[in-house]
Amino acid sequence: MIPRLEAFIGWRYARTRRAGVAVSFITLASIVGVALGVAAMITILSVMNGFEAELRDRLVSLSAHATVAGGPGDPVQDIARAAAVPGVAGVAPYLERQALLVDGSAMHGAVLRGVDPAYEARVSALADSMVEGSLTELTPGSDAIVLGRVLAFNLGVGIGDAVTVMIPEPAAGAEDLTPRIRSFTVRGIFEVGVQDHDGVLALVDLRDAEAFAGQPRADGLRLRFTDLYQAPRLARQVAAALPGVRRVRDWTEENATYFRAIRLEKTMMTLMLGLVVAVAAFNIVASLVMVVRAKRTDIAILRTLGMRPREVVVVFLVQGLVIGWGGVLAGVGLGLVLSHNAQAILDVLQRLLHFQLFSADVYYVTRIPSIVRRGDVIGIATAAFLLTLLATIYPALRAARTEPAEALRYE
Repeated sequence: MIPRLEAFIGWRYARTRRAGVAVSFITLASIVGVALGVAAMITILSVMNGFEAELRDRLVSLSAHATVAGGPGDPVQDIARAAAVPGVAGVAPYLERQALLVDGSAMHGAVLRGVDPAYEARVSALADSMVEGSLTELTPGSDAIVLGRVLAFNLGVGIGDAVTVMIPEPAAGAEDLTPRIRSFTVRGIFEVGVQDHDGVLALVDLRDAEAFAGQPRADGLRLRFTDLYQAPRLARQVAAALPGVRRVRDWTEENATYFRAIRLEKTMMTLMLGLVVAVAAFNIVASLVMVVRAKRTDIAILRTLGMRPREVVVVFLVQGLVIGWGGVLAGVGLGLVLSHNAQAILDVLQRLLHFQLFSADVYYVTRIPSIVRRGDVIGIATAAFLLTLLATIYPALRAARTEPAEALRYE
């Protein structure tokens, strides 16, 4: 018997309703379960991809793609050498110190970063993140400072207020630290939407930072690349092009905790939604077992006509795959529709139910970002295909073990 005929019989069995209302209901529930599970996995992973990209963009908006620190080279020549490396889109010098900001009785730890406004726009989106004041207020000798919005709120300061900044300095010939103290005037406030920036970062002009720290030159260079994902490789190339020993850090190291947490959440979410598909696959097993019991006479007749056990297996494998793959394909289609229209669907639900999920007063992200990745869709569909295939094996083998004489004894 040719495989095409076996596939045709399996297709007919998948379409027939003569097996009973219970079998038809379980079959329909299996298809819907697989479809909903696959659609949910695609939609949720796409939304999580969108939030991951949003977080990544916010994290690197002020921290650049990589930093190269140390070495005795001349700053101007270092900038020229770094900019000449293929793939480098921008270079800016920086100086960074741990500091304590004081205003009256309010004190808060911060990271004091000296930047050059002329170069800073090449490596970060600081100018676009200003909510008050301007980055151009940072000029040599002005003692101006720009604070993150959360940091300014914690200190209770605004534009024009004075802030005392203290940084530790090792005392000559002693193990203790003596603080360097200097007063700065708040000339700007920025907001990115990430606590690591808004709550701890304070910016001053690079020349003021060098004078304050008692250091004649910058700590190193902040880099921006044309391809964000090539940062680890390109940062090492830049370090190799500069003289002296260099310490290299890229955005994947600086923000490793965030992205590790996101990967863990995506993995756990995938496992939990995978259980939905697994339950639907068990429904396929139940429905096929019931079909096999209802088709015992048909199987016996086919066996007496010469169909071999392995050909019976193919018949019920085809039937199970039609049910399972139908659900997978429907789920992929539904998942893509939901993923590409997540925000539009949310807008409709908010209007109908009169609520706002992402209030601008509470959240920095007020829309649902969604990024559909082909690899995710293919991986989910393939896993669901394999799961439904496994679910059809036991019923198909059980059908192949049907004895014609026993099945036809009372017919």
